[in-house]
Amino acid sequence: MMEDNNSHGFHAGQSGLVVRVPEAEPAVRAWRERLDPSARAGVPAHVTVLFPFLDADRIDQDVHDTLGEVFGRHPSFEVRFERCGRFPGLLYLVPDPDTPFRDLTEAVVERWPDTPPYGGKYGDAVPHLTVAQDLDEAAVERAEADLLSRLPVGTRVSAVDLVVHDGTRWRLRASFALR
Repeated sequence: MMEDNNSHGFHAGQSGLVVRVPEAEPAVRAWRERLDPSARAGVPAHVTVLFPFLDADRIDQDVHDTLGEVFGRHPSFEVRFERCGRFPGLLYLVPDPDTPFRDLTEAVVERWPDTPPYGGKYGDAVPHLTVAQDLDEAAVERAEADLLSRLPVGTRVSAVDLVVHDGTRWRLRASFALR
C-alpha cells in the first residue's frame, strides 16, 4: 500500500485511509512482516481506500468532520478473501465484493479531487490486501500456496481509519464509522 518507489521510503506527514482486516492477520502476518514495507512500518493487514490522502498539516477538524460525513453515508458490509491476485511484483488477497471499497474511494476522491488513488499512477485503483512485494516468481508461488491453505477469511467492514506517518511509523489518527 503505502510506499513510494524510492526504496519503499515513507515520510513524515503522509496520510492514508485504510480498512483494517484483523481477521486476515493469522493468514498474512508472517509474509507481510518479511515482505511488505507498510507492515514493518506499523500498518496492519488492510485494504487501502485512498493513498496518499492529504498531508497531515492539511488535516484539520473540518477535514475530520467531512470524512465522518462522507463515510457515514456508506453502509457497513461483509467481505471475504478467498483467493490471491497479482500485480507485477506484488501478491495480494482479493476482496469479494470489491465494489464497496471502490465506492468509498470514489466518495473521497469526489470530495478531494486533488487526491487521486496512488497519486494517479495507475488507471484503475483495484481494491486489494497487500501481502508481499518485490518477490521473484518462485517466492510468489510459495507464498500463494501457503495463503490459499489459510483462506477464506471474512470480516464485517464498519469503519475506515485515517493513518499518518510520524517519520518512523504509521499511526492511527482517527476512525470513521460507516452506517
